[in-house]
Amino acid sequence: MSDALFTQPQLADRHRAQRDPVLQLEKISVSFDGFRALTDLSLQIGVGELRCVIGPNGAGKTTLMDVITGKTRPDAGRVIYDQDSDLTRLSPVEIARAGIGRKFQKPTVFEALTVFENLEIALKADKSVWASLRARLSSEQRDRIDEVLKLLRLGGERQRRAGLLSHGQKQFLEIGMLLVQEPHLLLLDEPAAGMTDAETAYTAELFRSLAGKHSLMVVEHDMGFVETIADHVTVLHQGQVLAEGSLREVQASEQVIDVYLGR
Repeated sequence: MSDALFTQPQLADRHRAQRDPVLQLEKISVSFDGFRALTDLSLQIGVGELRCVIGPNGAGKTTLMDVITGKTRPDAGRVIYDQDSDLTRLSPVEIARAGIGRKFQKPTVFEALTVFENLEIALKADKSVWASLRARLSSEQRDRIDEVLKLLRLGGERQRRAGLLSHGQKQFLEIGMLLVQEPHLLLLDEPAAGMTDAETAYTAELFRSLAGKHSLMVVEHDMGFVETIADHVTVLHQGQVLAEGSLREVQASEQVIDVYLGR
């Protein structure tokens, strides 16, 4: 039976049986000045899963990420991380330290600093920028940065100022700034936006390689990109889960076709 034909509680039971959850959103509601951004939204992501979240503009995708990272407090509901921590009770800094990293759609890097220095600062996120740069890295920390530079194909750019990188390279650098912190859960907002075809293809390969070691939630509009990476797809509409399942299953849903994909 298609996942799209299950109710939300049935889906939760089904996926709990498949793998332990790293994140569980339980009946989350958020309103802004009377506008309901999320309504009784329930969602579960398994350990090591690569989940894609899609939906039309205004569906609640950004608000969903804001709730998970503590930027927005829900009016009702819980966000359970690692099966025991309610993220709605933690500050954004505490959530980041618990192992959740977020990449925004527009790359956010220190453009005046080198690629290496950006990764160095991210590695020591609990210190000020300049204190981090003055502190000496351990050999283990240097090895970790070198590993990430190689993974993201930025080894030849290590001493280049981040402001001189291409848009795609800045996207990769920001992903690297998350990876050096060894997060358990990565939240990635349109990571392939503005990338070349070759960069998009490598991003898909990269995410597939990260899944398993990390759990990933990817918000994306590029359906071709989603098709190459998704284990499981959640479709949001008007702040609620409209459908869940494989990409093929949600693409076959009449409701999804009507409100998002078109005919």
